[in-house]
Amino acid sequence: MAAPLVLVVLVAVTVRAALYRSSLAAFIAERVEVASPLNAWKRVVEGLALLDLGVSPYSGAIFHETPLIIYLFHFLIEYAELVFMITDVLTAVALYLAIQDYNKVVFKKQKLLIELDKYAPDVAELIRTPMEMHYIPLKVALFYLLNPYTVMSCVAKSTCAINNTVIAFFFLATIKGSAFLSAVFLALATYQSLYPITLFAPALLYLLQRQFIPIKPKSKSFWLYTMQYAALYLCSLVVIICLSFFLLNSWDFIPSVYGFILSVPDLTPNIGLFWYFFAEMFEHFSLFFVCVFQINVFFYTIPLAVKLKEHPVFFMFVQLAIISIFKSYPTVGDVALYMAFLPVWSHLYRFLRNIFILSCVLIVCSLLFPVLWHLWIYAGSANSNFYYAITLTFNIGQILLISDYFYAFLRREYYLTHGLHLTRQDGTEAMLVLNSGRSAG
Repeated sequence: MAAPLVLVVLVAVTVRAALYRSSLAAFIAERVEVASPLNAWKRVVEGLALLDLGVSPYSGAIFHETPLIIYLFHFLIEYAELVFMITDVLTAVALYLAIQDYNKVVFKKQKLLIELDKYAPDVAELIRTPMEMHYIPLKVALFYLLNPYTVMSCVAKSTCAINNTVIAFFFLATIKGSAFLSAVFLALATYQSLYPITLFAPALLYLLQRQFIPIKPKSKSFWLYTMQYAALYLCSLVVIICLSFFLLNSWDFIPSVYGFILSVPDLTPNIGLFWYFFAEMFEHFSLFFVCVFQINVFFYTIPLAVKLKEHPVFFMFVQLAIISIFKSYPTVGDVALYMAFLPVWSHLYRFLRNIFILSCVLIVCSLLFPVLWHLWIYAGSANSNFYYAITLTFNIGQILLISDYFYAFLRREYYLTHGLHLTRQDGTEAMLVLNSGRSAG
C-alpha cells in the first residue's frame, strides 16, 4: 500500500474519531440528509432492543434494515464507531486497488488501438499518459475518505456506509475479473438495498470484455457466459436470503425491507424526490405514481447498456449516480460513492461545459439544507415547500452534472476516432452536436 494512501487513511480516521467525541456527533446523526428511515442508526438500536427482548425487530414499523446487519451489530454494538471507520477505510482501499487495475487495462487498450491505427492522427493531446494516470487511485481514495458527505455518514453511523463498502468490493472483484466474487458481492449489495441489481449489466459487459467474448446476441459464448454469471448471482442471492430466514426463522424481513423500499410508506423528508410529492398526493393515485417514480432507476439501464457497451466502467459510474438520485430513500452517503469516481474521468474536464456552475449549485444546496430545515421545523418562518425546493435543486444539479460528464465522454470518444478538427464536405469548420450523433454546422 502506498505511503500517501496510509497518510490519507490516518487523516480520515483522525477526523472521524474527533467528530465522534464532539458535540456535533448527535447533531449530524439527526440530520435527514445523512440518515433515512432505512439506514438511521437509532432505528438499528431500536431493532436490537426488540431482538434482545425476544421480539421480531420487524414486528413494528421502525426497523427496516436487513437481518444480516442487525446480527452484525448484535455482536459488535460496543464497537460500532470502529466498525463504521473500518468500513470507510475498506471502501477507500477497495476503490484504490480497483482503479489501479482499471488504469492498467485502459492503458493497454489505448496502446493497442494506437498500434492498430484506430485513432485519428491529430488526437495526440487526448491520449492519456502513465504519469497523468498515476495519482488517480489516490485521488479516488481521497475523494471518498475526506468527502464531507462520507464523513457525516460515518459519524451518523448510517448503514449506507456498509452498503458502499459492499458495492466497492463488488467493483473491485469485477475489475479483477472474478465472476464468482463479483456475483456474490452484487447479490449482497442487492440484498442490502435492492437498487444495485441495475449494476448487473455493466458488470456483465466488463467481464465479457475481460474474457474476450463478443457482445453479440447471436453469439453462443455470449449467452453461455451471461447465463453462468446470472446463475452465480441468483444462487448467491438465494443463499443470502435463506440465511436471513434461518437467523430469524421468519420471512417478515421481506415486506419490511424490500416492501418498504418499493412502496415508500414513510414520508420523512430527505434529499430525494419521493417524500414531498407523495405527501401532497391523493391516496387513490399513489400506487401508479410510485411505479412511475421507481421505474426511473431501472428504465435507463438498457439504453445505457446499448450506448456504453464498450465502456462498462463509465456505465457503472452513471448507473451509481442514477441510483443515488432516484432511489426512494437517498442520503448524502449515496452521493459520496459516485462522486469518488470523478477523478477517474479527469481527462474529460476540457469537454465539460458547466462544471463550475454545477459544483457551486451542489455546494450551496448542501449548505442550505440545514438552514431551510431550521427555518421550517424550528423557526416556523418557512414551510415544506422551501426545503423541497432545495432538494429539487440539488437533484437537478446532480442530473445536469452526470449529463455533462456523459456528453463529455461521448464527445472525447468521437474526437478520438474522427479527429479534433472536424470539417464539412466543403472544407469549412464543423461543430459536434450531441443529439445528432454527427458533425453539424
